Amino acid sequence: MTTTDPRLGKALDRALDLGEIGIAVAAYHRGELIVDAVAGVTDVTTGAPADERTLFPVFSVTKGVTATALHLQAERGLVDLQAPIARYWPEFAAGGKQAITVEQALSHRAGIPQMPEGVTPELLADWEWMTDRIAAFTPLYEPGTTSAYHVLVWGWIVGEVVRRTDPAHRPFDVFVTEEICAPLGVTDFHLGVSGDDLARVATLYGGNAFAISDEHNISPQAVFPGSDVHNQPVMQQAVDPGAGAIATAGSVARIFAMLAEGGQLDGVRLLSPDRVATFTRPRTDAHAPDQVLTIPVWFGANGFWLGGEPGASDPLVGDHRSVIYSPGAGGSVAWADLRDRIAVAICHNNMDAPVSAGPGSTFEPVVPAIREIVAEREGSMR
Repeated sequence: MTTTDPRLGKALDRALDLGEIGIAVAAYHRGELIVDAVAGVTDVTTGAPADERTLFPVFSVTKGVTATALHLQAERGLVDLQAPIARYWPEFAAGGKQAITVEQALSHRAGIPQMPEGVTPELLADWEWMTDRIAAFTPLYEPGTTSAYHVLVWGWIVGEVVRRTDPAHRPFDVFVTEEICAPLGVTDFHLGVSGDDLARVATLYGGNAFAISDEHNISPQAVFPGSDVHNQPVMQQAVDPGAGAIATAGSVARIFAMLAEGGQLDGVRLLSPDRVATFTRPRTDAHAPDQVLTIPVWFGANGFWLGGEPGASDPLVGDHRSVIYSPGAGGSVAWADLRDRIAVAICHNNMDAPVSAGPGSTFEPVVPAIREIVAEREGSMR
């Protein structure tokens, strides 16, 4: 175990008792790293201990970073969020998609939550195969009229807009590395793990129950976000901007700390405070039920889940409206509290662990420990 505070060590021990296998948590407060803790094992067969270099698949936590990449392009005047995607990606206009806006895609209201027919891990890893087929899609729902969580396909829609509007037309993973990770000093956020680093990836367990209907190929079995698929090296090395990042908790937390600080960290500014403030705006028709997710959804217009909505927002992330967060399959989560300047990332490898808030939740001991440390720091600053 590595930890910067004994309270976190105790909390992570409790999380292991409650069912975690390997777990990592990192937190920032007012731009400073205050927690970086790891416990458990990366593989139950070998018993290899998790440490600060262990890489965890974080699934849709990835979406928060991909949304940030798109907002960088908007900040630079290269993307208008209200413009049709087809302005930047002309082929996308096919099949009646010519009016779908960038914001509609960001907020899961584009009407195309499906994945391409016949997708396999190998084809998912082929960027052009994916984007060519997405460009030819016909919407399942009339664009802009209903919310339908784009579980997997979202990443390629948003990622291709970033790539098309990048003057250098860099691959999406290179863009994220060069424009987000490098300026922030983040070295262990991977959209495609190199062969040399594969041994550092924690083995996943569970998460294979099909909670989402496969009726429209929205989350097909061949590439389903569970351990059966994502323990495969081909998936670990794929560039999947919606659900494929593999990272340390510290790396994820550092990116979200930049958001919690209004777009800058350690003197490096990536986004303006005004732009980051827009991330808390709810999407159009925000209270309408989602057509794909069976749980209540409180989602923003700009690519993040939002805090502060009773019965819909995850209570772990806070109880007010100035929280943006990205949850992933199996429970990994990251959030930025824009009001209190807190950023947290929790990663783990038991996708069946009971992470939801309440008694028996494996994350329940961890978050109060972080908040206690923050409160103590706040008190000392008064």
